[in-house]
Amino acid sequence: MAIIAPSILSADFANLERDIRDIENNGADWVHVDVMDGNFVPNISIGIPVVKALRPVTSLPLDVHLMIDRPGRYVEEFVKAGADWLTVHLEADQPQNILDCLDRIHALGCKAAVSLKPKTPAEAAIPYLANCDMVLVMTVEPGFGGQKFMADMMPKVKKLRQLLDERNPACLIEVDGGVDGETCRVCKQSGAQVLVAGSAYFKAPDRAAFVKTVQA
Repeated sequence: MAIIAPSILSADFANLERDIRDIENNGADWVHVDVMDGNFVPNISIGIPVVKALRPVTSLPLDVHLMIDRPGRYVEEFVKAGADWLTVHLEADQPQNILDCLDRIHALGCKAAVSLKPKTPAEAAIPYLANCDMVLVMTVEPGFGGQKFMADMMPKVKKLRQLLDERNPACLIEVDGGVDGETCRVCKQSGAQVLVAGSAYFKAPDRAAFVKTVQA
């Protein structure tokens, strides 16, 4: 059964508490929080104060995705704010600094993940796989919600599953971007276990039914 993590990037920010409670009430598993700095990606979203404000609102794990340059500057603050999972992009800093991020995240008692942009090959993740609890594959260019799913990323997911089975079998694979009631199938078939859905979840006429479709 897949884990579904609705992304609050597509939520109503004027009614964020309501939408967070809605995610929990409709049977979703995690809350996905997209953090963007306007530099690593061409958009600015939310930051540490919002994560801290969300923590008392839900008992669901907060899956915080840092789309920011040099994420090591902020990992401690995001963990203290309430992140349960913290993802950094391997493209966002030098390899040793990313490895250091993963170690620091773990030392703070949080689950650690790396993310790959669409143009980054699966093999680029090899140096980090032994240190990860999850690998996030972007199936759109990071920065904006509502983009079309990139099906050509599925061979990357399959390759990562193969690499992880050899090096770190317990590590999860997450897919983020364009996931809906149809594309979720090929994601799961390719080896993804965690599926992020933003606009598809919030625009669904029956959100609880949508959650069940993705989880099945």
